[in-house]
Amino acid sequence: MNSSTVARMPDQQALMALCREKYFSAGEPGWSPKMRLRFGYVSPDEYYEAVVEQLVQPGVAWIDIGCGRDIFPSNPGLARKLASRAAYVLGIDPSDNIRDNPFITEGFQGLVEDCDTTREFDVVTLRMVAEHIVHPERALKRIARLLRPGGHVVIYTPYKWAPMSIIAALVPFRFHNPLKRLIWATEARDTFPTVYKLNTRKSLLGETAKVGLRETLFAKLDDCRTLAAFRATTFIELSLQSVLRRLSIGYPEACLLAVYQRVGDSPSA
Repeated sequence: MNSSTVARMPDQQALMALCREKYFSAGEPGWSPKMRLRFGYVSPDEYYEAVVEQLVQPGVAWIDIGCGRDIFPSNPGLARKLASRAAYVLGIDPSDNIRDNPFITEGFQGLVEDCDTTREFDVVTLRMVAEHIVHPERALKRIARLLRPGGHVVIYTPYKWAPMSIIAALVPFRFHNPLKRLIWATEARDTFPTVYKLNTRKSLLGETAKVGLRETLFAKLDDCRTLAAFRATTFIELSLQSVLRRLSIGYPEACLLAVYQRVGDSPSA
């Protein structure tokens, strides 16, 4: 990949193109995406997917950390397209869910800091992973070593001070999956402990700077999916977000999307 490539926030045209392909390519979409688009709302997932699509250019080497069973759980079509576009995709995840991932070229079951591959990569992605990282400096140091000069790291994670993150920090872990299953119908094997050490811009900037990574993009994105299982609550969330947006007030529930680029020599392993 050209080291001069710069990640940019996708414009409305790019986001709408992604949403059309995601929701309309297989026929008529369900009520939820229709309602979101009617409100002019694009979810944090779609911003993340659009940014990764910019960076995964033909022939790149790509690591997806915390890949689990999917690269984009809500967009397998894009995962398939980008995995085919890349020359090599390494998946890293401590869970044995990685064995079910059809999009990776090769998988490493373990933590990124323990991955001893000698390859260098153009793009590293962490989708809903940063909140689980117990030793940020060790993990980011290894990530920086895995990047080619000019390579990019994309971090997409919940905001530490969003209501759901605060609840997750306060509620004992044994209750996390019952709550997630009630709200989002998730499975126990997709629920992992959280520590929220990299979930503010300040903490991200502090830790990435230590390992020679420079921020090139940062956004705090409204997340209106807390009660997205139900039409009425989805309508309430989207209506509230629409009012707050007109008042230039951020929605309380939010995700962070940030991109960092390796500059100069990274720290030794």
